[in-house]
Formats: sequence, structure tokens, C-alpha cells
Amino acid sequence: MSRLRLSLGPIACYWPREAVFRFYDEAARAPIDIVHLGEVVCGKRHELRTSDWIAIGRALRDAGKEVVLSTFALPESETDLRVTRAQVANGEFAIEANDMGAVRLAAEANVPFVVGPHVNAYHPATLACLAGLGAIRWVAPIELARDAIADVVRVLPPPMQGEVFGYGRLPLAMSARCFTARNRGTSKDDCGFRCIDDPDGFAVTTIDAAPAFVLNGTQTQSALPYSLVREVSELAASGIAVFRIAPQSRHTFDIVRFVRAVLDGGADPGEAADAIDALTGAPATGGYWQGRPGCEVMHA
Repeated sequence: MSRLRLSLGPIACYWPREAVFRFYDEAARAPIDIVHLGEVVCGKRHELRTSDWIAIGRALRDAGKEVVLSTFALPESETDLRVTRAQVANGEFAIEANDMGAVRLAAEANVPFVVGPHVNAYHPATLACLAGLGAIRWVAPIELARDAIADVVRVLPPPMQGEVFGYGRLPLAMSARCFTARNRGTSKDDCGFRCIDDPDGFAVTTIDAAPAFVLNGTQTQSALPYSLVREVSELAASGIAVFRIAPQSRHTFDIVRFVRAVLDGGADPGEAADAIDALTGAPATGGYWQGRPGCEVMHA
């Protein structure tokens, strides 16, 4: 059974500049192999610029991390495209392409790229085409079940590797509309950047007060975290190479340490998963992996 590497996904919510720098200072010391940097959700967010992300990337690279710059999942303006072009032209790091426009830019510039979770790439023939354009890794779409992922990973053209979304709230959908602005009674064009008040998004419930979703600007996330911590042996056996953790404003690096211990064989997966649930106060779901509704808590 091969050793899985551990990756940290991009920060999905809008955090103050100082909080972002503190977070990545800690990431530099954490037992993480790969770090994804950049704004994926909304081009209006302006606490950090591309040059800031590259500076953070250099510090992380000096700490021994593989660094990847993540692009917008739904670029909406020429300004967003300029940011993506600057990321592709950074000259130092691979990118994570989260839409096909970024794939094209990377391929034209001969820049290696990760096929991000927002790209609808499900079929081996699609991935063979993307590998020919320079793809080095495929992040499996979040709703794929284990057998479907294993079938694809088995035929990935070398040296392309498979990565799964292993822990965190799932990025379910993107919209041209801003849910945070609507909730705060303002327009998207005059939003006041209010999503910075919600470092982990804001929760919405059903009329019966059951968890429904977490809204993060233009992004809809799952209400509960998704976890494949218990399934680490299955992941490794199926050929998955990378286990991704999504950042959150609290407990991220405690979760990293629990998962790292499991990946290294020093902790029981079930016990680690239970400890993470207790730490976060949120039972993790795992339905998609088992071919069931993603919101199902499989280990209550």
C-alpha cells in the first residue's frame, strides 16, 4: 500500500490579510506535502494580490512544500482573466485549473497544472486529453463514489496522479449571484465585502431547522464536513496519491496532525475520525464515497 501525500486546499472563505499570513506561517511548520494558494470563489476579494500569493508560495517552498496556485472556479470579468493569466505566467509554480479557460492558458504556456475539483472531468479519455495538455494531477469530482474513482485512477496516464477531497465542507456549486450580499440586503456590485465577516461562511437550515448548506459569497458548501479519514486504507489501495484537507478558520492544523498520523500508520483511522468530529463539534458525512447521498453521516 503506497503512502498518501497530504495536501491543503485553497482557502475558500474571505479572510483578513493578517489572518491569511498567520495561517500560512503555521502551514509552513505543519506536516503537509502540498499547499494550494489563491482565491477560487470571488474576484472582488482583494485582501491579497497575486504577488502576495507568490510571496507566500516562496516561503512555503523554502519550508519544503510543493506549492500550487489555484485559479477561479467561475471567472466573471476581464479582471478575473488577468488574474488567471498572471497566475499562469508566475514562472515558479504549477497551477490548479478550476475551469477550462485556465486549462487552455496553462496548456498554451506549457505550464503544468492540476485538474481542480470544479472541472467536470470524469472519463479516462478526457483525462488522457488533459494529461497531453500538461495535467499532472486530477482531483476527483466530489460526488464520485469509490469504485468510479478507482476505475479512473487505474488508467490515469503516467505521471498523472489522483487526489481526493478528504476532509472539509464540500464545494457544491458556484453562482453568478452572491448569496452573502442578498442575505445582507445589498447588491453584489455594492456588497461591501461583507463575506469577510463570515470566516467559515454562514449556515442555512431547512424549515425544520435541519442543517442544509453553508453559503460563502457566490459558493454553496455542504452544511457538514465530509470525511474520508476512516477510508484511508481504501484510498491507498485504489491508487489515490493525495488526500486533501480544506482550510477552516479553526482547528485546521489539529485536523492535519490527526490525518497525518493516520496516513503514516501511527493512529487508528476510526479513532482519529471520532477525535476530529469531537474537536469540530460536527459529525462528518461520507455518503458520496459509498455511492449514497453525500449528506449522509455514515458512522454516527
